[in-house]
Amino acid sequence: MRVLVLFDMPVSSSAERKAYIHFRKFLIRNGFVMMQESVYSKIVPNVSVAKAVMNKVRREGTGKGLIQMMMITEKQYAQIELVAGEKQEEIVESDERLVIL
Repeated sequence: MRVLVLFDMPVSSSAERKAYIHFRKFLIRNGFVMMQESVYSKIVPNVSVAKAVMNKVRREGTGKGLIQMMMITEKQYAQIELVAGEKQEEIVESDERLVIL
């Protein structure tokens, strides 16, 4: 499974930029990988872990802007169609190397 986080946060003031940077760094520190600007994904082993991750993101979210989350299966993720641009190689495309402790 994957948890996707999509967000659009204001960056007009320095305080808003700081909140945006803090949230983005929070996602990266917690294992999310950028798919494209303001769209991050994280591989999780099951629904209960996905819900826990989503709760953590919910607690970290700011009051301004829009933050959306969803969980999808690997089968659904594999059906994402590239319409324009180039496929990014640093994106984790499978859970083959996922280690569950």
